Amino acid sequence: MPNARAAYARRILRRAAARRAPGARFGAGKSAWWSYDREGGGCEVPGPLRVRGSLVIPEVELSWRFSHSSGPGGQGVNTADSRVELLYDVANSTVLSPMLRARALERLSGRLVNGVLSVTASEHRSQLRNREAAERRLVEELAAAIAPPPRARRPTRATKASVERRLTAKRMRSDVKRLRRPDGDL
Repeated sequence: MPNARAAYARRILRRAAARRAPGARFGAGKSAWWSYDREGGGCEVPGPLRVRGSLVIPEVELSWRFSHSSGPGGQGVNTADSRVELLYDVANSTVLSPMLRARALERLSGRLVNGVLSVTASEHRSQLRNREAAERRLVEELAAAIAPPPRARRPTRATKASVERRLTAKRMRSDVKRLRRPDGDL
């Protein structure tokens, strides 16, 4: 059974690596699929993370932490580290230009702790699916934070005909209300 699980894990990680970036391939990191970061207790998953167009976060700027999940898990709920926390240091990122960094820091100010964006996922029983969910959330958060501001609305004036229609309708409504009043209220 362990071989089947390992094969399944490799297959899932290959799919995830293929979605990250066109040049990313399985096993591009320090080990076959992930390695523990000895100081922080986290680990790194191989392959860069594509946010949009040309913006790709390299794997060295992402940090992973795993812990017990309070959600579903069946028999392994207290033994498996299925909760995933993905950390990205926005303030010290080398990928973001100064303009994008300032925009992201401003828009994510309520979510950042010392310039680090933390995304957690624990809704799935599998750590792999929680990793994919955390990656997806980080990409969505960062894409929304660095998106250009919407174009300013150009104020428009009402056309002469529409102003005339509005005033005519008001006059007609006023006449109807005036005719409904009793005779003494004129």
